[in-house]
Amino acid sequence: MNQGDSERLAVAPIDALSLPAHGQRWRARGKGLVVPLAILATLEAVVRLGWIPAYQMPPPSDIALTLADLAHGPLWGHIGTSLLRVLGGFTLGASLALAVAAWVGLSRQAEAYLEPTLAALRSIPSLAWVPLLLLWLGIGETSKVVLIAIGAFFPVYLNGVAAIRGIDRKWVEVGQMYGFNRRRLVRRILLPAALPGLVTGLRGGLSLAWMFLVAAELIAASKGLGYLLSDGRETSRPDIVLAAIIVLALLGKLSDGLLAALERRWLGWRDTYTGQAPGA
Repeated sequence: MNQGDSERLAVAPIDALSLPAHGQRWRARGKGLVVPLAILATLEAVVRLGWIPAYQMPPPSDIALTLADLAHGPLWGHIGTSLLRVLGGFTLGASLALAVAAWVGLSRQAEAYLEPTLAALRSIPSLAWVPLLLLWLGIGETSKVVLIAIGAFFPVYLNGVAAIRGIDRKWVEVGQMYGFNRRRLVRRILLPAALPGLVTGLRGGLSLAWMFLVAAELIAASKGLGYLLSDGRETSRPDIVLAAIIVLALLGKLSDGLLAALERRWLGWRDTYTGQAPGA
């Protein structure tokens, strides 16, 4: 082996691993834009050709203009109001769900008492809660935040219980062999082992929090993205309705991306399958 071959082998790990990994992330992001851009281009062409009436489905270019007009007007106020409601409801619902999930997951007696009731409650549609919350809490912010909390609660609870019950019993036995008390067992073994399922539940709960936000704001609100949807419907402005839907989709994607970034940071220690074939 000559000196040139040795130099190439020394540089290979950097060129073959670091740089392609960075490039692959950007390529993956680019691939994620292919479908949305194709849909937008198709809709633009279909509407411009007259195959779909513009009063039913405005072309994406007109929706972009509507978004620009709203951005110079009330849009940011609606976004801020909805963000605060989602943040409050998600924090309340997820916190309560994590506590109940830990209780039920670690105690068979708690499961016997609570699981039948919670199973019945999670089958109730979101809109069925609205009249009751309006009667109990009025049309103020409290009823909206509580409705969002209800939506966020059940995905976090279900995934939390499943994550705790899915922990390998051998890991717990090893901790007991080393003399771990209950607190140390939870901190060193149970929590790290359950964390992937807990993060999945938090992401699902956040998605449902955005869905329940729209249900809350469509019924009783004077501000927010759900109110903007209702206003567009009442004024026969499909461009406003679609603009509000697009903003909701972007906010949902951004918030889920934040949790996904935290997941990569918290769970970077895992050696898991990435979906790429060996040697690819």
